[in-house]
Amino acid sequence: MSLIKAVVIDNRSRVRKVLIITLLLNLFVMVLKAGVGWLTGSLSLLADALHSVTDSANNVLGLIASRFSSPEPDRDHPYGHQKFEAVGALGIAAFLGIACFEILQGAIEHLITPHHDPVRISPQELWLLLLVLGVNIFVAFYERREGLRVGSAILIADAKHTMSDIWVTISVMGGLVGIWAWGLQWLDVVLAFPVAVLVFYSGWSVLKDNLPSLVDEMAIAPEAIHAIAMQVPGVLNCHDIASRGIVGRQIFIEMHLIVSATDVETAHQITEAVEDRLEERFSPARILIHIEPPSYTSDQITFEPKA
Repeated sequence: MSLIKAVVIDNRSRVRKVLIITLLLNLFVMVLKAGVGWLTGSLSLLADALHSVTDSANNVLGLIASRFSSPEPDRDHPYGHQKFEAVGALGIAAFLGIACFEILQGAIEHLITPHHDPVRISPQELWLLLLVLGVNIFVAFYERREGLRVGSAILIADAKHTMSDIWVTISVMGGLVGIWAWGLQWLDVVLAFPVAVLVFYSGWSVLKDNLPSLVDEMAIAPEAIHAIAMQVPGVLNCHDIASRGIVGRQIFIEMHLIVSATDVETAHQITEAVEDRLEERFSPARILIHIEPPSYTSDQITFEPKA
C-alpha cells in the first residue's frame, strides 16, 4: 500500500509584485550610475552600472521563472514546477559571470593602454551616488525579507546579488572620493578588480545554494527521518529512506514502513501519524510511504551503492 500526502504553497503573485517593484528601482539605479559614469569617465562606475544592468535582467528573468514555477502538480509535471525557480537562480549566476568577465576585460585594457582621459567628479555627482547606495540597500533588504517570508529562491538569490552591488557601490564611491579629494586617478582602475571579485563571489553563492535542488541531492539525513518515524506508536521498522528538495521550500520524502497492524484502517492511521510528524518538522512536504509486511524488515535505513 502506498500513500502520498502533499502540502504546497503558491506565493507566485507576491513574488511577482516584489520583482516588479525592485525592477523599477534597479532601472532607476542603473540609469543614474551610467549617467554619472559617462559624465565623469569613471571605469569603475561604468563597471558598476554594468553590474546594475544584470540586476534588472535578473528581475525580468525572475518574473519569467516565477510564471512557470507553480508548486501545484499537473499532468505534465506531477511533482510541481518549483525547479523553474532554481533554473532562474542559475540564470542569475550566469549573468553575474558575464558581468565579472566584462569588468575584468575593461580594467585590463586600461592597464595595457594607460593613456586615457582623467576621471572628473563633482560633489553633486557624489551625492547622486549616495542616493544610489540608499536605493540599493533598500532593495537588498526588502527582497531578502520577502524572499525568506514566502520561501522564494529567486528573491533570495537576487537579494544576494543586490547585496554585492552595495559593496561594489561603496568601493567605487570610496575611489571617486579619493579622486575628487586627492587626485588619485589610479584608484579608478584598481577598484575595478575587487568589483569583479565581489561579482564572482555573489554568482558562486547563488550557484551553490540552488544546484543541490536541480541534481536531487539529499535534503534531510535519512537517520533524522528514521528517528522521527520510529517514535510513532505502532511503527516496527522504517527503511529505504530517501529525500530531495530544499527544506523550508519544498521537499519530497519516500520510505518503506512496517507497522503493527493486521488491517488496512489501522495501518493507514499509523501512516498518517508518521506523515503528520514529518510535516510538522519539515513542512512543506510531499511524502510517499510504502507499507510492507513484517518479513520485509530491514536494517538498511537508506539506499546504499551496490558492490
